[in-house]
Amino acid sequence: MRIVTYNVNGIKARLPRLIEYLAEQQPDIVCLQELKSSDETVPEADIRAAGYGVAWHGQKGFNGVAILTRGADPQDVRRGLGGDPEDSHSRYIEARVGDIVIASLYLPNGNPQPGPKFDYKLAWMERLAARAAELMALELPVILAGDYNVIPTHSHDDTYSVRAMADDALMQPESQQAFRRLLAQGWTDALRARQPEGALYTFWDYQAGAWQRDAGFRIDHLLLSPEAADRLTAAGVDKAYRGREKASDHAPTWITLR
Repeated sequence: MRIVTYNVNGIKARLPRLIEYLAEQQPDIVCLQELKSSDETVPEADIRAAGYGVAWHGQKGFNGVAILTRGADPQDVRRGLGGDPEDSHSRYIEARVGDIVIASLYLPNGNPQPGPKFDYKLAWMERLAARAAELMALELPVILAGDYNVIPTHSHDDTYSVRAMADDALMQPESQQAFRRLLAQGWTDALRARQPEGALYTFWDYQAGAWQRDAGFRIDHLLLSPEAADRLTAAGVDKAYRGREKASDHAPTWITLR
């Protein structure tokens, strides 16, 4: 089973690339982020024509997440992350696919920091940790997949330049500590479980020739419960898709499970 997380950076703008990816790779489950589309304008018909069921949680112009499943619809869909009834951002969707519980999440960027956007990021991470603990307690195969907007380490394995990112919300000690506290519940960082060393990037900015210089960093993660991690056979980044015409600034990031 091949499971992908993919920040599409606008599902309508990237629809040809998404359909192309589905046709070429035929993943079983795809978690999308940053749809930038209202619930009413998600291109459901195109996705279904490609052979995928879909559940989504949209928001006009911003955010938005979805789960695509090959040949069937996601079940037991939960939209939104609890813990803050005033939070109007569409950043979390959760569903069952067979015996797997899977969530697609788009964590706040947090810039500029310090400030209210960074405070919101850290509060959102605490809410995610609370839900993650509930999911861990189910003792089921669970996958928390998405754009976490966190560079996990101060290492060139995770970012092209520690100096360039030093003041960014993605690499602040508070962001990294919140990510480590999440892992400490028992989650496995799938990419590093299979590729423990070496540069492994999932995002390259559109600015300053970042793609051409390979000036990327790793912010798209798939975290696995022990029951899912036991079935992990491979993980990687479909980097070449970042180089295609009118591509997202993220590359599809994937795992395979038995």
